[in-house]
Amino acid sequence: MKSLQLRTEVAVQPSTWKLSLQSSILTIGSCFAEVLGTQLANYKFNVLSNPFGTVFNPVSVAKLVRMSLRDELPLMGHFVTTGDGVCLHHDFHSSLWAPDSHTLDVKLRTRMAEVKQYLLRADTLVLTLGTSFVYRSTRTDEFVTNCHKVPSNLFRKELLSMEMIHRELEALVVLLKSYNPGLRLILTVSPVRHTRDTLPLNQVSKSILRVACHMLSEAHAHVSYFPSYEIMIDDLRDYRFYEPDLIHPNEVAQDHIFRTFAEAFMEAPALEFIEEWDAIRRMRQHRPQHGMTEAHRKLLLNLTERLQNLSGQVDVQQELREVEAELRNFPSSE
Repeated sequence: MKSLQLRTEVAVQPSTWKLSLQSSILTIGSCFAEVLGTQLANYKFNVLSNPFGTVFNPVSVAKLVRMSLRDELPLMGHFVTTGDGVCLHHDFHSSLWAPDSHTLDVKLRTRMAEVKQYLLRADTLVLTLGTSFVYRSTRTDEFVTNCHKVPSNLFRKELLSMEMIHRELEALVVLLKSYNPGLRLILTVSPVRHTRDTLPLNQVSKSILRVACHMLSEAHAHVSYFPSYEIMIDDLRDYRFYEPDLIHPNEVAQDHIFRTFAEAFMEAPALEFIEEWDAIRRMRQHRPQHGMTEAHRKLLLNLTERLQNLSGQVDVQQELREVEAELRNFPSSE
């Protein structure tokens, strides 16, 4: 009897170029950029994860990267102070804040300088695009990244056209190439649905992003597309792969998407390291049921040996210190 096909798997073509443990990776964009960056960091990759905080729309993503590379200053007219006395900036996420505009200005300039220095030596930039909707200030007529909950009548919501998104991202690709000729670019559409836009308009928004990504990846050999949105919507369509809000991918879904990403973009030694690191993490999570037995001591010795074997590839000094501390607390056999 033929088995039932219970999934619509998304076929992801392996990349012609590969990431290694020595790669320098920068992620920027929606909350999925932070999820991916955190996953890479957990596996000891050299990654700068979403340094601007959550940025949903492609125009803001392009603007922040462009400002960083060109050493442009934050717009003074976009600073805002909340009723709690917190100073924010409309071009940046609320995680970047300060008690006053001068302090925040210094912080933002420092962050952009850090991003520039990382970009100049990075070999991979991952841009995660969340929505085609954007807010424009009615006072300055400028697009903003974050409204920071100021009165809604100070902004108007717009749907970016595919032509505008393509133009912004195309200019960004050219700019990045001029600063770092060897930089690879991975584009992806965030798997998180923006239900506040309504589901029909969310689909419109995501479709525009997808077309723009397709055009860029077809036009540039160093630009690739990873289908995280398609994996979530088609392969993982069941709600058991979602958080209770029924919008965000849960840990199982995030792990599946990451492993699909790894299979497509990582070289064999990096994939082997991920498997070994998973085994090491399981060993570190083990809690002896019967106290500090001889079997647990042997597990810790085995864990020490496996960590030492990886020390030539990644920094495992913190993990070694923690295991060695546990061994020192082991009851003496004398």
